[in-house]
Amino acid sequence: MYTEAPLSSRSAAAGVDAWYHPTLVTAGMIGELATQPETVRDVLDLYGRLQADEYVETLQRYYSQGLDQYGAKWRYADLVTGLYAASRLIQPRDYLEIGVRRGRSMAAVAAASPACNMVGFDRWTPNYAGMENPGPEFVESELRRLGHTGSIELISGNSHQTVPAYFASHPDAWFDLVTVDGDHSPHGAAEDLACVMPHMRAGAAILFDDISHPKHQELAEVWQRMCGRDPHFSHWEYPDLGYGLGIAVRKY
Repeated sequence: MYTEAPLSSRSAAAGVDAWYHPTLVTAGMIGELATQPETVRDVLDLYGRLQADEYVETLQRYYSQGLDQYGAKWRYADLVTGLYAASRLIQPRDYLEIGVRRGRSMAAVAAASPACNMVGFDRWTPNYAGMENPGPEFVESELRRLGHTGSIELISGNSHQTVPAYFASHPDAWFDLVTVDGDHSPHGAAEDLACVMPHMRAGAAILFDDISHPKHQELAEVWQRMCGRDPHFSHWEYPDLGYGLGIAVRKY
């Protein structure tokens, strides 16, 4: 699945350095920053700059309640705080996302890394989860309004078809940051992960949403099987509040 030089091929002259991975960022670093109150406050400020919907308003109330009640002691993470933290640390050049909807996640990347090039995949199903789903033109307008200057490519359709087709036509595409938040069936989520993971650069992070969602309890095992037990990755999980988050960073 991954391209790497075997340890035996590394120069002996490098000494102990030959046994260290070439990346310095770990999943734990991203997770720690994602849970910090200042990160939550930054994302809360970002939500205030987006066009609101019912879910954003719910998150604004939730974040505010945690910060007001516990202040600097509160620790919370979700997909958006994770992406904001990952983008601050990695400063990605290229970002791929499966499951875009209104673009909250892309907005977090754009806020922390405005020149990042983005590729997103979604069905843009009308009335998704009972909420308006305005489509790719809306997402691009939100990102540009935030000051995003990188390229944006938003591809409509079933990710199990569109993502493999994208890589077939872009075999040299590599990404520094990836989100998988599309098909929530165990097989479908694993298929999306398996498709994107070989296209991550060393030091790239992948974020996987909803590992403790009560309606998708199988996703925790999918995450562990695909990323959490893979020795190519450092990994970090937040299952405590909300719907949970998994973060992994490719070590080499």
